[in-house]
Amino acid sequence: MSMIGRDSLQVEKTLSVDGKDYAYFALNAAAEKLGDISRLPRTLKILLENVLRFEDGSACTVDDAKALVEWTAQAHSDKDVPFRPARILMQDFTGVPAVVDLAAMRDGILRLGGKAEKVNPLVPVDLVIDHSVMVDVYGRKDALEKNVDIEFERNGERYEFLRWGQEAFDNFRVVPPGTGICHQVNLEYLAQTVWTSAANGKNYAYPDTLFGTDSHTTMVNGLGVLGWGVGGIEAEAGMLGQPTSMLIPPVVGLRLTGATREGVTATDVVLTITELLRRHGVVGKFVEAYGPGVAALSLETRATIGNMSPEYGATCTIFPIDQVTLDYLAFTGRNAEHLALVEAYAKAQGVWHDHTVAEPTYSEYAELDLSSVEPSLAGPKRPQDRVSLSGARGAFRDALGREPISVEGAEHATSLRDGAVTVAAITSCTNTSNPAVLVAAGLVARRAVAKGLSAKPWVKTSLAPGSRVVMDYLERADLVDPLDQLGFYLAGFGCTTCIGNTGPLLPGVSDAVNAHDLSVVSVLSGNRNFEGRIHPDVKQNYLASPPLVVAYAIAGTIDIDLSSEPLGVDRDGQPVMLADLWPTDAEVAEAVRASLTPAMFQERYASAFSGDERWQAVPTTNAVTYAWDDDSTYVKLPPYFAGLTLEPGVVTDVVGARVLAKLGDSVTTDHISPAGNIRANVPAGLYLTEKGVAPQDFNSYGTRRGNHEVMMRGTFANIRLRNQLAPGTEGGVTVKFPEGEQTSIFDAAVAYAAEGTPLVILGGKEYGSGSSRDWAAKGTKLLGVKAVLVESF
Repeated sequence: MSMIGRDSLQVEKTLSVDGKDYAYFALNAAAEKLGDISRLPRTLKILLENVLRFEDGSACTVDDAKALVEWTAQAHSDKDVPFRPARILMQDFTGVPAVVDLAAMRDGILRLGGKAEKVNPLVPVDLVIDHSVMVDVYGRKDALEKNVDIEFERNGERYEFLRWGQEAFDNFRVVPPGTGICHQVNLEYLAQTVWTSAANGKNYAYPDTLFGTDSHTTMVNGLGVLGWGVGGIEAEAGMLGQPTSMLIPPVVGLRLTGATREGVTATDVVLTITELLRRHGVVGKFVEAYGPGVAALSLETRATIGNMSPEYGATCTIFPIDQVTLDYLAFTGRNAEHLALVEAYAKAQGVWHDHTVAEPTYSEYAELDLSSVEPSLAGPKRPQDRVSLSGARGAFRDALGREPISVEGAEHATSLRDGAVTVAAITSCTNTSNPAVLVAAGLVARRAVAKGLSAKPWVKTSLAPGSRVVMDYLERADLVDPLDQLGFYLAGFGCTTCIGNTGPLLPGVSDAVNAHDLSVVSVLSGNRNFEGRIHPDVKQNYLASPPLVVAYAIAGTIDIDLSSEPLGVDRDGQPVMLADLWPTDAEVAEAVRASLTPAMFQERYASAFSGDERWQAVPTTNAVTYAWDDDSTYVKLPPYFAGLTLEPGVVTDVVGARVLAKLGDSVTTDHISPAGNIRANVPAGLYLTEKGVAPQDFNSYGTRRGNHEVMMRGTFANIRLRNQLAPGTEGGVTVKFPEGEQTSIFDAAVAYAAEGTPLVILGGKEYGSGSSRDWAAKGTKLLGVKAVLVESF
């Protein structure tokens, strides 16, 4: 905890749990002085506690607390309140540039005559290295070892930098590569639901809250933890103890009733909710799940719903703390003493779910009867574009816009056709955190293998879970071998296909696709399917549950109705329907019960911060400042603090600006600040080539975010970006005025900078959806853009 305020209202009380005392800021005591809060949404109660704890009369005041207590559901609030999260969570794509900024701050403070060691995070920071492994090797038993070897070879400079940061900064921990995905590690290990720390000679208890430098930080909302994704700049402010000022948000009540039907997965539920809430309109709003259907959802399903919050635009989607929460904390190895604290604190603060007490009052309401949910996918390019399983073919054909064509004879691609599934990936924290859907995928694979089915030869298959525990329980359930036989060999523990770390398609497939302009697809158990994200040669992308990923790998095409058509034939030539392979809910539940124990989580996370011999062999120093290497193409000293003085800067008007890009609706951070592959013929690729980097070693934009030279060249370089100044083009193309010459956005920006011409970006609705908002801001600014004018953010 960075500080405790002065407690003007005198609401600090003592909570005794099993003979141990905790100081806490009691909401019921505050209500006696400020007004009734019994119907206040749970999220706003958490914000209220935060204000009470940090109230100091200036940055955080009693008036801020009053504004929360006086919140009314009927109107949008014009009151803003400060918020300080208990901790910060980072992944390495967004975390590396944040640590680069901290390292640069140390250099900057030295130049101003200060002490470098004073620059430290003031709240706990965990950085999980999960975004760097790529599916280079696949379809073989040693894929994991080979991919990790390649990962360490490619990312040596970055890992040396992070190892230095781990030693140099206080309150900063690094979870090494190969451990898992940050959100799943957070859910299974890092999150506490109720946080504790020592201050003023006391042990304080308070809500576990966080900012994450990844939008899917909201996954932990399933545990009743309030947190959401922010840009790296906001996260850095949080790290340094600075409050974030936010308007008191509208709170949408998501009322859940009923229970899911047999055979419906958590993925189907979340894709339905994504469609529902995107249609309702929840951008910039908090969502709270309530109603009788909440009790019917497992914690993992709740987390899956929370994970998708950014896909329907909500800031967060929080679930109440209840017995399901406690059961999950126990199931994943948290100790009994902590479970007792969570229950006692939640009840004392009025955030425990009690169905006998009146529900909170909400600004708006949305409702879903869980029994109405049907097997679903989402695609071809947005997570909210849900289609039923029976409607997947129609969605593909509508997006294709012509009769499908096919080509013959390509290597690994005999009869490759529009709609061919070229990537089938069980990946992403969204679904690999849920044992039920992973076990279901294994059971589908087992039955498929027993019938003699196999994946089609043009399908690149991979398995990349978000936690090592996943492979432990799949092994124990005897499901690893059937998945292997279908090609779903373990490829890595991390975000792979979901963030574009797909690696190459099978030999000959990309050649055939590009030669004939085929529209091939990916099917993945991820959370994002934006244009150009999964693989540059794959035009349509569909999100689906892990068992459906297996099914589509066998079918080999999206141009099929799996609800009524066979996905293959067995050894006797008889048609095999999806229903023949699909396990019952009881079979899945029994397999999960028989294969998972709390001890498995405790054992795996006992060494969460130590890493394997590769990580331990990464060289590091105990230097206070980082030894920048001018020749590094991964980590460079950024220019943000160059010329900085103790005098405040001056903001001036933007005069005589030119438009650098004129964009349409739904321009995501993937379009603005790509994370995927770097091509040789784009400005970033040309820069790396000039630096002597071979194309096979370009790695990705995401891994090079510690180098501003690469990232400013990658800004607006997404291959599917359409700039209306250069109609008929895709990619980072614009027109330089007044000459009217077509050129790259980067080269135009350089030319404008040489002339002293300021720049603006024009856009439509939903500009900046997605993650990586730090580079969407930094890269844009480094290009000389002074203002972004759009219909909505």
